[in-house]
Amino acid sequence: MNILEMSEKSWIGGIYLKEEGGYEIILACLNHYKKRLQTIGSSPELKEAAAMFAPLLQSTARKKIPIIDEVKGKIHQGLLGLISIQSLEQDLEVLQKALECRKADILKSEETGAEYFIKLIGNIQDAKKDNELIEKALIKINQRSE
Repeated sequence: MNILEMSEKSWIGGIYLKEEGGYEIILACLNHYKKRLQTIGSSPELKEAAAMFAPLLQSTARKKIPIIDEVKGKIHQGLLGLISIQSLEQDLEVLQKALECRKADILKSEETGAEYFIKLIGNIQDAKKDNELIEKALIKINQRSE
């Protein structure tokens, strides 16, 4: 597939976000992702990582937080009709990472029972219900018209 063919296909994830209410799970996952990055220093995974990688991971996390805030702002502006919701297509990587982060942390809270993940997730039973919504969101935001 060449670039011209790709540009002719439109991103239909915007329909999911705005018209199908997908923004709710995506905003919840973006909030979770931000919280995860803000508390990465307390993560059991970071404590297990080599000491030389910890500062690098923390620095990278700090750089991503403003990007998450920007994407959340774009979603709100898109819902209000101030910008095209289609403009979020350029932020697919952040949306995917947020969804995948929430999904992975739900699983980790269940499997490990680590206090860090339980605090991060909150009510595990309620959070488990998000898994189906997260799967649907991942599929929908990656769709393009044929």
